Amino acid sequence: MVALVLTAIAITSIVAAAVTVLIRRDRRRMDSNPEAQRIEAAATRGVRDARRQAHAHQHFNDAGGISAMRDRDSL
Repeated sequence: MVALVLTAIAITSIVAAAVTVLIRRDRRRMDSNPEAQRIEAAATRGVRDARRQAHAHQHFNDAGGISAMRDRDSL
């Protein structure tokens, strides 16, 4: 029982420390100029497009595999 409580306290303290670090970084972050905002927006769009493209490739690859299995099983 004591080990469980100590583990919970350790995990809680690690999460609290991580949240504290993130909050401090966010507060220190200065207002960015228009050029930095444009770069950040372009990077966000790029990540979103890459995810969308990867999902589409996965979808079409899965669909091809399923139809190939159906063709094989029907013989």
